[in-house]
Amino acid sequence: MLFYKINISKFFMPMFKRFIQIAGVIDKEEANMLVEAGVRFLGFPLRLPVNKEDISEKDAAEIISELPKSVSGVLITYLDKAEEIKSLSNKIGVKIIQLHGDISLSELIKLKEIFHESRIIKSLIVGKDTNKKLLETITKLEKYVDAFITDTYNPQTGATGATGITHDWEISRTLVKRSNKPVILAGGLTPNNVCDAILKVKPAGVDTHTGVEDNVGRKDKIKVSRFINEANKGFNKTENNSNDL
Repeated sequence: MLFYKINISKFFMPMFKRFIQIAGVIDKEEANMLVEAGVRFLGFPLRLPVNKEDISEKDAAEIISELPKSVSGVLITYLDKAEEIKSLSNKIGVKIIQLHGDISLSELIKLKEIFHESRIIKSLIVGKDTNKKLLETITKLEKYVDAFITDTYNPQTGATGATGITHDWEISRTLVKRSNKPVILAGGLTPNNVCDAILKVKPAGVDTHTGVEDNVGRKDKIKVSRFINEANKGFNKTENNSNDL
């Protein structure tokens, strides 16, 4: 009973309940399409160690400045120094930061101190770290972050995001159960599997990048709409099942 009471606290964070993020915005046209399709969180990966950026920092800032109030830009970055993370966040105009690389506890604490209005999402890379280390990361960092996001490691390229590769959802399911903060599921999600993934993992939200792109790397409006519909179907079923317990 005690475990249930602790774990249920993650559901009192409305920002991350039924969170659906589309990452890798290429330009203003794509951003407008995503907003019209109903996406409320647009991810902008910047200063990447492996993959090439989809957009410049200047163009990202311009797009974010023109987003409706109901839509938020999210900085996705591998930076690990608090001052630099805050500086880039301010430059492009976001307060939601997805830390996708390693960061020391001291720098994470510093980031919260100097940028206390921010919302921090910390990655959990399945396949790169052992399951034991992932659980240790949750225990160590959950006091200082607002949510976690899982993703899949690609050993061939070394990429820890936008790999288009799924991972063992049972691992993410365990992370969701053990975390007192919301966990967002990412890694190879598409319109064809996102509903099943939500039913299996029961995450607070989902994220996709390459899973809704066409063959030239642009977001496809039909795929985006299907992804949102299938994700909401999964969330609805999960909530209905919970209400039946």
